Amino acid sequence: MISLQGVSKTYELGAGQVVNALDGIDFTIKRGEFLVLTGRSGSGKTTLLNVAAGLAKPSAGRVALDDTDLWSLSDKDRCRFRNRTMGFVFQFPSLLPTLSVLRNVTLPLAFGPQRDDDGSTRAADLLKMVGLGDRLTSYPRQLSAGQQQRVVIARALINEPQILLADEPSSDLDEDTERDIMDLFARIHRETGITIVMVTHARQLVSYGTQHAEMVNGRLPEVPTTGERVEHR
Repeated sequence: MISLQGVSKTYELGAGQVVNALDGIDFTIKRGEFLVLTGRSGSGKTTLLNVAAGLAKPSAGRVALDDTDLWSLSDKDRCRFRNRTMGFVFQFPSLLPTLSVLRNVTLPLAFGPQRDDDGSTRAADLLKMVGLGDRLTSYPRQLSAGQQQRVVIARALINEPQILLADEPSSDLDEDTERDIMDLFARIHRETGITIVMVTHARQLVSYGTQHAEMVNGRLPEVPTTGERVEHR
């Protein structure tokens, strides 16, 4: 589904210093997988996620989603493609404080194709699914950190994306809330079959996925492993 072929990403820091954030990555994420990507800070895992999402242009190599080469598209077409096929969950919720929970969830629809409705019904269904069916008219400031992250997950699913990309989605949460959010990711994957790629420094979260890979100094030294998922409750 997502294919990276010979992908490298370098940054010039000045004074002749160059950082190889990604170093010759060859990697395929199959449809329906829940990949947990781990690694130390600075190992390149977030850069890999951004490159796979078409948010950061590789210095070399090819990035494709199915048969679409992301960097063969214009900036506008790549944004449209991303809006239509990908959902994003980041470490910090980045909800708009002046919009209700419901309107925060429907916001991505404003950047997609014209619809016959405003998406409120689907947004309400998604909020119910993530356990916030009674908070549609609330505002972000009225929610806990865990509830805000649930809103973000609902927002990421509003366009029915093929893939959900998450960057440290639980690192700012306490242990109990982290468990709740990860259980939600696992349930969404189990019930919808959506492809999930999650970056985390927390190795204890590996068992939530169906596949695991570890970044080391901008490389994936081993083929991702697939094992039996532990059922979390």
